[in-house]
Amino acid sequence: MTTSALTAAAGTDRMLLIETFVRIVEAGSLSAAAAQMGGTQPTVSRRLQLLERTLGVRLLQRSTHAIRLTEDGQRCYERGKELIATWQSFESEVRGAGDEPVMRVEWLLHDRMPDLIAENVDCAIRVGAVTDPSVIAVKLGEVPRIVVASPALLQGAPVPQDPPALAHLPWLALRTFYRTEVSLTHCGTGETGRFGIQPRLSTDGLHALRNAAVLGLGVALGSAWAMTDDLAAGRLVHLAPQWRADPLPVFLVYAPSRFQPARLRRFIEIMREHLPAELAGG
Repeated sequence: MTTSALTAAAGTDRMLLIETFVRIVEAGSLSAAAAQMGGTQPTVSRRLQLLERTLGVRLLQRSTHAIRLTEDGQRCYERGKELIATWQSFESEVRGAGDEPVMRVEWLLHDRMPDLIAENVDCAIRVGAVTDPSVIAVKLGEVPRIVVASPALLQGAPVPQDPPALAHLPWLALRTFYRTEVSLTHCGTGETGRFGIQPRLSTDGLHALRNAAVLGLGVALGSAWAMTDDLAAGRLVHLAPQWRADPLPVFLVYAPSRFQPARLRRFIEIMREHLPAELAGG
């Protein structure tokens, strides 16, 4: 390490340098990391350069379109995450929060992404892509999607087995994910089938979609977990069971903060431990 690097590092919070590096890796770019940390890209770049000079190694290989960890960078990333977690645990203990907080969960259901800071929301479960670069998104799993309809809609006809047979039925649209076209993939062969629809009803609510399907208003394409009880009770029928839409990613989203409350860290741990299995079993 050079004398200038030592001098600069001495005047800088080294944990901040490490946190910035970890955030760059997890965000995928310097600009996304800057947005998450409420700073600027030049500031994030300077912190990265200072950390590299302080450690005397190159951490990232950067190109126009991507960043890639070097071998030293991979070691630094893994160790950096451990250091941050240790510091957060220490900070919580000093503040008296402890590692096993008593959690009281207030669970709000919305078909929109909340403003986490303005609405004082610790975290959110988001189904579908997360496009806001200012939040941290941890992927928890994926939700399978299936085609269903009320038995009354079929009027005694055989259950459709492929996309062409589905295309002739009346449809409902979940406008968040599909509106005028449905795309399905065969579970065995990987063959893809697409067809256009003119929905009788369009909604942005999954439960509204399911209720409309149960009432016999049309065919619906929705998350398998939301249809399980109605399928078991015979209120819905699984159409074209060998065909499914692309699964939807599920993210746990929270606002970036240098120090996470112990309750939030524990909740994230619980979700990461248990939710993937629940989603897969849906």
